[in-house]
Amino acid sequence: MPQLNLIRRDLADRTVIYLAGEIDLESVPLLRELFAECMREGVRTVDVDLIAVTFCDCSGLRAFLEMSHRASEAGGTLRLHDPPTVLVRILDLTGTASLLLGQPAAASHEASLRPTAGPLLLWPPAAYDIATQAVAALPAVPRGAR
Repeated sequence: MPQLNLIRRDLADRTVIYLAGEIDLESVPLLRELFAECMREGVRTVDVDLIAVTFCDCSGLRAFLEMSHRASEAGGTLRLHDPPTVLVRILDLTGTASLLLGQPAAASHEASLRPTAGPLLLWPPAAYDIATQAVAALPAVPRGAR
């Protein structure tokens, strides 16, 4: 069973995906499916909060690059926030940091990724426990309540 928890929060102008755990060959399909769901629903701006990610290998990088490309083709963006050291190293070595990180975010923007209100969707529904206390404290809202 993949050791990755995914939480989706839809905001007025974008969706934030919070990840906690390990991103690897086994867990990447979960990430891809959640992103595909966002695209099917018309979401074009996706921020991925990686502050609680403990590991990310090159299969995770490939998934992020593919998702960024799909978002760009649809007229949107995908940006990574607070990547773990190992992913920063991979991004630097491959020269792909500018594609996924963009410009360094201002502190006020980073804080806006962790809103106190708005829909919170656990994905897949009820399949995984929330791994971090920070996002577990956010209120849950039923899927249809967006």
